[in-house]
Amino acid sequence: MLKNLTYLLVVTIFFIGCKTLEPIELPEQIIEVEDPNKIPTRPIYNASNTKHFDLIHTKLAVSFNWEKAHMYGKAEITLVPHFYTQETLVLNARGMDLNKVQLITLGSDSLPLYTDLKYNYDSLLITIDLAKKYTQNDTLKIFIDYTSKPNELKEGGSNAISSDKGLYFINEKGEDKDKPMQIWTQGETQSNSAWFPTIDSPNQKSTEEIAITVSEKYKTLSNGILSYSEINGDGTRTDFWEQNMKHAPYLFMMTIGEFEIYKETWRDIEVNYYVEKEYAEYSKDIFGLTPEMLEFFSNKLGVDYPWQKYSQVIVRDYVSGAMENTSAVIFGEFTHQTKREMIDGSAGEDVISHELFHHWFGDLVTCESWANLPLNESFATYGEVLWREHKYGNDKAAEGLQNDLNTYLSQVKRGGKKDMIRFDYEKREDMFDRHTYQKGGRILHMLRKHIGDEAFFASLKLYLETNKYTDVEMHQLRMACEKITGEDLNWFFNQWFYAKGHPELDITYNYIDSTKTQTITIKQMQDLNIAPIYYLPVDIDIYVGGKVEKKQVIINGITNTFSFEVESKPDLVNFDSDKMLLCEKIDNHTTIKEWAFMYNNAPRYLDRYEAIKKLSKSGDEIAIAAITNALNDNYPYLRRIAIRGIKKAAKSNSEEVKNKLLNLAKNDTNSKVRGDAIAVLSKYFKDDEEVKAVLINGISEESYYVIGKSLSSLSEASYTDAMKFSKSLENEKNSRIKNAVCGVYAEHGTAEQHSFFIKTAKEISGFGKYSFIMTYGKYLKNQNNKTVKEAIPVLEDVAKNEEAWWMRMTGINVLTDLEEMYNNRIHVAEKELKDIKPGDDKELDLRNALSNNKETKTAIETLLNEIKETEKNPRLRKMMGLKD
Repeated sequence: MLKNLTYLLVVTIFFIGCKTLEPIELPEQIIEVEDPNKIPTRPIYNASNTKHFDLIHTKLAVSFNWEKAHMYGKAEITLVPHFYTQETLVLNARGMDLNKVQLITLGSDSLPLYTDLKYNYDSLLITIDLAKKYTQNDTLKIFIDYTSKPNELKEGGSNAISSDKGLYFINEKGEDKDKPMQIWTQGETQSNSAWFPTIDSPNQKSTEEIAITVSEKYKTLSNGILSYSEINGDGTRTDFWEQNMKHAPYLFMMTIGEFEIYKETWRDIEVNYYVEKEYAEYSKDIFGLTPEMLEFFSNKLGVDYPWQKYSQVIVRDYVSGAMENTSAVIFGEFTHQTKREMIDGSAGEDVISHELFHHWFGDLVTCESWANLPLNESFATYGEVLWREHKYGNDKAAEGLQNDLNTYLSQVKRGGKKDMIRFDYEKREDMFDRHTYQKGGRILHMLRKHIGDEAFFASLKLYLETNKYTDVEMHQLRMACEKITGEDLNWFFNQWFYAKGHPELDITYNYIDSTKTQTITIKQMQDLNIAPIYYLPVDIDIYVGGKVEKKQVIINGITNTFSFEVESKPDLVNFDSDKMLLCEKIDNHTTIKEWAFMYNNAPRYLDRYEAIKKLSKSGDEIAIAAITNALNDNYPYLRRIAIRGIKKAAKSNSEEVKNKLLNLAKNDTNSKVRGDAIAVLSKYFKDDEEVKAVLINGISEESYYVIGKSLSSLSEASYTDAMKFSKSLENEKNSRIKNAVCGVYAEHGTAEQHSFFIKTAKEISGFGKYSFIMTYGKYLKNQNNKTVKEAIPVLEDVAKNEEAWWMRMTGINVLTDLEEMYNNRIHVAEKELKDIKPGDDKELDLRNALSNNKETKTAIETLLNEIKETEKNPRLRKMMGLKD
C-alpha cells in the first residue's frame, strides 16, 4: 500500500544525509519517581490473530444496485479447523443484511444440500453454531446470502488510507456529468469484510473465484484471470474471475467502470492497463515500463513473478495512493498523465515499482500481523530504490534514499520515535507511517551494505522460496539472512527493527602534525532512555596527496576515537564514505576547503549533496566558486539544489551566476532545472531585461512546470504581464497551470477573476484540487463581502461532499480562516466606531461595512455548525473539537 500522497503536498522538507544538525549537548539523566498508588497495568499487546480455522477457498457472486449503493452477494467459504476441534465459526462481516447462513454438504444424489445454521450477528461478526464438532481433518463449506451497504457504515480512516468502508460507489447516480460511474474496493487493513464475509486477517490465505454481474457497457477487473463471460440477455453480463493461488483476504479486489484496456505481455503473462478513455493513447507512456520492471525484479530476486497476470487500473476518488491487490493494482487518478505532462517526470513510476515489488513482499509472503507490516512496506519502499538504481543509476537511487531519510526524520520531529516492529499500536492503521515505509527501506539498504549484494539477494531468495504463500514475522527474514551469511544478525535486527530511534552522531577530526596522525572521534548523542547505543560498522575514506585509502571501523560505544597514520595532513576525511547510515550527524569539518574538496572529489551523490548544502551557507570565496560550479553538476536534482542555494554567490559573483542561470533556464535538458533557474533569476535579478524576457519566453514552453514557474515569477517581477498571461492560460486543463493562474489571482486579482475560481472548482480534481482550495482561500481574504458570499456554496460543496476526508478538511480550513478574518474585521470596525466623532461622514459607511461583515460571518458560522452536525469522519470531528 502506498501512503496517501496528500501528505507529500503538506510537508516537503529537505535535509542533508545523514541530516546535519546544530551542535547538541548530551541528554540529562531524568529520574522519574513512580506514584506509589498507581495500579500497574499490562502494556498494550496486539497479538497476531489466533487461527481457529484456515481459509481454503472463497467463491463470490455479486451484483449491484447503483441507486442505493448496495451490493447483493452470495458467498461460499471453504475452510478447515486449524488444529483444535471446533463447533463455532466466527466470520468478519461489517454492516450487512444477512439473508441466509447455511452449511453446504453433498446429498445422497451428489448434489449440494443446503442446511440452515443458527447464528448471531452484531453488525461486525457472524457467530455461527455449526451444530456439531469438526476436526482438522474435516472440510466445511459455508453459504451466505447477504447485502453489503458500504455507504451506511460508520466511516474510519487514517493518514495512509483515508476511509475504511471497503466498497466504494463513485458517482453512483450519475449526477456528476464530468465524473465516470465506477465501483472499486479497498481491503487493507481489514476492510474487505465490508463486502464479503471472511476471516479478515493477514495471516489467512485463500484461493478465489468471483462472478461479477454488471451492465454490458462496463469493464470489470479482479484478481487472477478472466475465465469467461456470459451475456445474460437483460443488458447485463457476468464476468467470471478466478485466482488459483492463495493470498490474504485484504488483497481481494474488484473494479468496475468504463475503461479502455491496453494489452501487452511479459513471458506469456498478460500485462494490462485500465485507464479512462481520455488517457487511452497515453497508457503505454504511463505504465509502459512495467514489463521491464517484471523482468528486472524477477531476475534480481531469483524468483519469477508468481501470479497469473498483472493488471493496473486508475480510478476516481481513491482513498489512498495505490494498493497492491494481487495481480490487479489500483492507482489514484494522480497517475493519469498526458505525454506533455510527463515532460516534467512520471507521477507514478516510483509508485508502480512499489506496488509491483509488493507482489513478492506482501502478496507472495505476507506479514502475519500488522505489527510486522515492515515486511510488506519497507520492502516495497526499497523496491523503488532498486528500480531507480537499475534504470537510472546510483545518483537516482541515492536521491530516493535521502528523500526517505528526510521523510522519516520529519515524522520523528513531529511525532516522536517508535519501534519498527510494534505490538502496542492504538489502531492497525497507525502502522502505516514513515517508520514502516521510509525508515524501513533505509534499514534494508544498511542490511544490504553490511552483508553484501550477493548475500543480500540470496537471503531474499531463500526467504521468498521458504515462505511463499504463507504469513511470516520479522525473525524469519533474520533467519534467512543468517542461513546464507553464517552470521548471527540479532544485533542488527534488535537495534534497527526492535528498538526506537536512530544514531545521532557528533563527529570531530584532529590532525597531529608531529606524529602524522589523523584522529576521528564519534560520539553517540541520542537519548539513551529511548534509543540503544548502536553497533555501527562504518567505512572512512582518507584523501591524502591525490590518493584515497578506505578504513573500516566499528562504532560500539558512547564515544569512539580512531587514529590513522598518514603521510601528511589529509585533504578530506570522509566519514561513512558509502553514505549508508540511517542517522543524524554533526559533521565538524574545520574548513570550507574540506567541503569544497568533498564536492569536487568524493564520488557519491550524497557527498555532493552534503557539500552543496554546507557550501551554500558560506560567503567564502572557495564556497562561492564551488557552489557556482555545482550549477553544472551532472545530476539534475543536484543542479536544482545548487540553484536553490545560490543566494550568497548571486550577490558576490552576480554576473557569472546570472549568466549560468540564464543558460540553465534556456538550455538545460531537464524541465525542472529550467523552471527552478527561472524562479531564482526572478528573485535575484528581477529588474534585468534579459531575465524578464526569459520569464516571458517560459510561458510558451511545452513544460507545464516551466510555465508555472514563469508565471509565478512574473507575478513578482511584472504583475501586469502576469495578469495578462494568466488570462490567456485560463482554459488550460493541467492542474499545475490552473494553480499557477490561481496564485497570480490570489495576489493581484479582484472580483473580476472570481468566475475563474468558480469554474476551476468544478473542473479540477485529485491532489490538484487540494492546492487549489488552499489558494482560493488566500484569494478570498483579499476580496469584498459580495465575492466571499458567492464563494460560500463552492466551499460548502468541498467541505460537505468531497469523498476524501482530507479534501473536506481543506474546505473546513478555508471556512475557519475566513471566520477568523471576519472576527478581526468586526473587532477593528467596532473599535473605529467607538473612536469616531458623532456626525462624522465615515460613520454610516463603517456601520454598513460592520453590518455586512456580521452578515457574512453569520453565514460562515452557520455553515460550519452544519458541517459539525453532519461530518462523520472521526479525524475531522476530532480536529473540529467534537467527540466521536
